[in-house]
Amino acid sequence: MITNLRIRHFKRFTDESFALRPLTVLTGLNGTGKSTTIQSLLLVRQLVDSPVGRVVQLNGPYGLALGEAHEVLHPDAPDSTIEIEIADRGVEAPNVYRFTVPDEQALYLRVAEGGGAPPTGLCGTGSSFTYLCAERLGPRDQLGVSAEHPDLLGVGVQGEYTAQVLALHETRTVLEPLLHPTTRSTHNVTTLRTQVETWASDIIRPIKITAQWPPGITASTIRFQEPGLLSEPIRPANMGFGFSYALPVIVAGLLAGPGDVLIVENPEAHLHPGGQSKLGRFLARVAGAGAQVIVETHSDHVLNGARLAVAEEQSLRPEEAIVHYFGEAEAGSVPIEFNARGELTEWPRGFFDQIEQDLGRLARARRRGR
Repeated sequence: MITNLRIRHFKRFTDESFALRPLTVLTGLNGTGKSTTIQSLLLVRQLVDSPVGRVVQLNGPYGLALGEAHEVLHPDAPDSTIEIEIADRGVEAPNVYRFTVPDEQALYLRVAEGGGAPPTGLCGTGSSFTYLCAERLGPRDQLGVSAEHPDLLGVGVQGEYTAQVLALHETRTVLEPLLHPTTRSTHNVTTLRTQVETWASDIIRPIKITAQWPPGITASTIRFQEPGLLSEPIRPANMGFGFSYALPVIVAGLLAGPGDVLIVENPEAHLHPGGQSKLGRFLARVAGAGAQVIVETHSDHVLNGARLAVAEEQSLRPEEAIVHYFGEAEAGSVPIEFNARGELTEWPRGFFDQIEQDLGRLARARRRGR
């Protein structure tokens, strides 16, 4: 479990530290460092993918598109070195990973000596480490398949292998803490496919899901069906974007075990506010079951869902969650803690206060119109 992340001279950060918890929510204004925080972890993750390599790529792996090396070095850096320091629970001293800019047009950073192996949480294979970027795939008649061994297969950075994962692991048993609360009273089935259906039906709307990887073709498919109806299978394009965007998040969450890492950008995309809240509760439950979940979001509904998981469902302890708000005043973030009632310790200006501002202006407009 990563407990602290320190970033020096990477993009907009001169020297900033961030406490990480089982559930870490990154939110705030656009262009203030939320994605940079995640990208710093992805650079270190590349050391796992190429353990003997001496460079990390700035474009390609994990959907990174950071341009040229000089663009990611802070303009006030004293030299060409970027440092990422990660503290791991149970490890006495944090590891410092140093990357240097070889020349301005390089599309990679050179790995300097030192740092050692990445923390345990960034070393997982298959579903043990999942990063779902904001640019997830929308509805597709066919999805890709990976040549990886089934045990090393995850849903993919864009969710492109979701159908293949479901087809290969549909009978896998889901961990007890991740079972939908209604499981025992309705169907008592704990397999991955049924739990994905149950959670998707709760978060989005009632649905049956069929995932297939037909023999003889290098493609996989997902089809939907209205429950209780003898209808033809429904293509993803006819179900709307919400299912295609949320399904990889649900599958990855149900496959995450203790010590695994799940990083999700904008889980709320294309979901109704009620669905956003339920997805926030689901992700908090994944964190409460032992995985480390890092969420980048612009949705107060996702945040409120996590607060409900703490206060109402008690599937996550308050000390296991933290919010980092990236505002306009500072280069770093304002850390915000939870209490047992789901309340937040800070509410800085600009932090999910737009509805109050808008309602206040509407009230003043009504008074002027009388």
